[in-house]
Amino acid sequence: MKKVIATVAALACMSFSGPALAQAQKMRPGLWENSFTMKSQSGQTEKAMSDMQQQLASMPPEQRKMMEQMMAQQGMGMGAQGRSVKVCITKEQAERDEVPQQEGRCTQQVVQRTANTIKVKFTCAGNPPSSGEGEVTFISPTAYTGKTTVNTTVEGKPERMNMEQSGKWLSADCGNIKPVRR
Repeated sequence: MKKVIATVAALACMSFSGPALAQAQKMRPGLWENSFTMKSQSGQTEKAMSDMQQQLASMPPEQRKMMEQMMAQQGMGMGAQGRSVKVCITKEQAERDEVPQQEGRCTQQVVQRTANTIKVKFTCAGNPPSSGEGEVTFISPTAYTGKTTVNTTVEGKPERMNMEQSGKWLSADCGNIKPVRR
């Protein structure tokens, strides 16, 4: 289950990573909730998400709390029904127009930028490695929408996933969610 959570969190963060805004608009620091839906060619990603949600729902309260605390220490918190990830954006990250990504796992290249939209290509190390492209449009300093295509391997077979995401600022206080550090 930890592998599923890590994969989901990495995919969610990857779509919302790197320099994200033009200088005219700054994102607000604090707690953000990044919601997403995924569709894969094989349907295995959706099954893994469903299995993870069932496992989390069936955990005793103390075990679930321990899992949530472990994720918070890694800079993540699962939102409603496992389809969102909460991340803490520091004041420094917001000032640099930088959104956190998993340390050392992904690199990206900005291929186009407008006043409120950025297009990127990325590659991520890991088991399995992945690559893709995405587009994020900031509606305001407290909201964004985006689309990402991820190419990876599942059980030795090529897999393409399409993800749609949206983000919203929740609070200036991140609570127990620690900022992700590079």
